Order: sequence, then C-alpha cells, then structure tokens
Amino acid sequence: MKKWIVMGAALLAGCVGQPVGEGGGVANTQVDSESRQRARAFTDLAGAYFSRAQYKVALDELRKAITADNRFGPAYNIYGLIYMELAEDTLAEDNFRRAIELDRSDSETRNNFGWFLCTRGHYDEGLEQFSAALRNPLYAQPEQAMANAGLCAEKKGDLALAEASLLKSLKLQPDNPNTVLKMAGLQFRQGRLMEAQRLLGRHAELAPPTAESLWLGVRLERKLGDRAQEAAYGLQLRKRFSDSNEARLLLTGQYE
Repeated sequence: MKKWIVMGAALLAGCVGQPVGEGGGVANTQVDSESRQRARAFTDLAGAYFSRAQYKVALDELRKAITADNRFGPAYNIYGLIYMELAEDTLAEDNFRRAIELDRSDSETRNNFGWFLCTRGHYDEGLEQFSAALRNPLYAQPEQAMANAGLCAEKKGDLALAEASLLKSLKLQPDNPNTVLKMAGLQFRQGRLMEAQRLLGRHAELAPPTAESLWLGVRLERKLGDRAQEAAYGLQLRKRFSDSNEARLLLTGQYE
C-alpha cells in the first residue's frame, strides 16, 4: 500500500496537541522559525521510520514535532499514515482532516486521505479528495493522484473512469512500473488480453517481477491458452513469492 502514498515535508498529520489560540499573543518571528524547523526535522525522521514500518519510533518523533509546532501540517499527515497502517481508522481520519484543515491546498495529504477512504470502501469521498488534489496547479506529483483515482474507480466498479485516470497518469509518467501493471490488470479484467499482455511485457522491462505481475501472467496466459508460458509464470511465482497470497491462490486453483 505504501507505494501509493506520499510522504515528505509538504504533508500533514494529526490529533496530538492543540493549535495555538488566537489570543496567544504576538510570537517572536525568530522563535517561530526555529520551532517550524524543529517540527520539520522531527517529521522527516518520523517519515523515514514510517517507511521502515518502525511505527512506535515514528510516533515518538511526531510527538516531538507537535510539541515544537502544533500547527505544522506535515506531521499530522504522517500521523494519519501510521494510524492507517495500524488500522486505527478513527485516528487516521482525524489526523488527515486536521492536516487538510491547516492547509486546504495540500495535495499530498489529500492524495493520502483519498487512498485511505478508498481502501475503506468510501469510494466517492476518496475520488473527491483526488479531484481536490488535482485542482491545485502547484501539485508536484499529479500522476500519483491520477493513478490512485484509477485504482479507486476500479474498486468502485467504474472501469471507464479507472481507465481514463490511469491513462492520464501514464501520459505524465509513462515508465512508472506500478501504474503500467495496474493498467495491465485493468485491461485483463475487461477482456483485452493482447493489450494486457503487451503491458505486462512492458512492466517486465521496467521492474523485476512481483507476486502481482506473475499472478497476472499466470491468469493471462491461461486465458490465451499458452500452457507453457502459464507454467513458467507459475513456477516463478512459487519460487520467488512462496508465502504470498497470489501463490496460495495458484496452489488452490483459484484463477478467477
């Protein structure tokens, strides 16, 4: 899942600490600047720990960030991502919303929140977040929100929107192996087997095989009637990813 989320200093995070009230007095600009720098440094550390699934340490760094500056939005975004991974959905949503409250133009957080909503079955709300992210002309990575919108639309069952969104993403970033693979899977789902095969071959040129790509290859070649190639994909899947869900599906013959 993490490959579809965004981290970095332009993000937002959550519900630890309270924002400074309007009656708090005039702050010293130098102090504010130093506080923001400390919050950014702690948040960057938290993001690094999050990427290595060291959630407890990441949360400790985020507490330091919020103590330094409880209006630093990126910290709340990382909070949201961590709680999303921990299946603490209420905390995740609260933190994403807090991040957006602090900066409504933060497209990275909207992308992450949109993906959270889609994975929880709130497809329309998720698609709204992706649309909001893309309305920001300064968004540095629109191809990510486009790709996520495509995956969300596919989950919803709107295959036309899914294809349109993935095509937009590929137009901006044609060599993204994850998006190429998702488009291959979508083409397979729609019965466009030769196009799915072409895209799967393109994925093989861009990145090493994954359990997902090998499992798609098994099912695709099975549909095309190439038993030798189907077996080759299956052998790789069993050898490389024996503990994967895809390997279990292969061993139990659940091709559909």
